[in-house]
Amino acid sequence: MKFGILVNEGPFTHQASDSAYLFAKAAIAKGHEVTRVFFYHDAVNNSNKHSAPQSDDRNLVKLWSELGTEHGVDLVVCVAAALRRGITDDLLAEGFNISGLGQLIEVGIEADRLVTFGD
Repeated sequence: MKFGILVNEGPFTHQASDSAYLFAKAAIAKGHEVTRVFFYHDAVNNSNKHSAPQSDDRNLVKLWSELGTEHGVDLVVCVAAALRRGITDDLLAEGFNISGLGQLIEVGIEADRLVTFGD
């Protein structure tokens, strides 16, 4: 099955980012394909390479980057939401790219399921 994932909440204020990441990992481990993760609203903060959580905390930016690189998952950050929060191309962690809502529409059409995490 091909999954698209929409994440709407930031990595440190809500469990949605953690849940989305764990869902993506589990789906891939079960042989499914995660074609794209679209980060919207505060979820764009999952892409900020300057994020520096304390050493005993999980680093979701790094985890998402690794997932995208290792499994060919397209990690798309909403351009409008990113710019509102001061995130530009030069602040993106490895594997992330900025694009528009058309990428969300496309994955919704092409995937078998679009799973949403957060409000």
